[in-house]
Amino acid sequence: MPFKRAGIFCASRQIEVNYYAVNKHERGAMEALEAIFTRRSVRKFSEREVESEKTENLLRAAMQAPSAHNKQPWHFIIINDRRLLNQIADFHPYAKMLYEAPQAIAVCGDLGLENNDRYLALNCAAATQNILLAAHSQGLGAVWIAVYPREERIKKIKLLLDLPLHIIPISLVAIGYPAHKKAAEDRFDAKKIHVNRWRARD
Repeated sequence: MPFKRAGIFCASRQIEVNYYAVNKHERGAMEALEAIFTRRSVRKFSEREVESEKTENLLRAAMQAPSAHNKQPWHFIIINDRRLLNQIADFHPYAKMLYEAPQAIAVCGDLGLENNDRYLALNCAAATQNILLAAHSQGLGAVWIAVYPREERIKKIKLLLDLPLHIIPISLVAIGYPAHKKAAEDRFDAKKIHVNRWRARD
């Protein structure tokens, strides 16, 4: 059943998306849908440092995320110490890109503000996604690195970053200027859309 949303026309197995002009990165003018449709996980970074203004934008974007009862139960740790980045990459099996990323942001949940760790993870996941989109919109590359709910990762990150008992590391985001550009990928799948009730599709 065809439908229209935000100027995108979707039919059963087809989608037409305007991915806009790539050079908008340089002009700093990327709209929300463009950022969502063209964002890709980046694991290869150049040596260029990330400007402090751009890092602040990432944190401002993170704190605009929705949270249960608007508790905003998060804290963010900017990690730009090469020794720390390497130590995380040493033990985390999916964080090897931190050997070359100029910085990362640890997204942490505060059990003093939200005592349900499952809600805490959901809230911090929303903040993490905002960081990814804000990074892409500024011409940066980023990738989500999971910490929660793996206990061994949580313990090691807490130790490395001197986190108090009530602060739980949920995710890490590696950030930097991408060493290469990745083409947009269309992940739309009409088979995964259901209206009102579940409907199996052939």
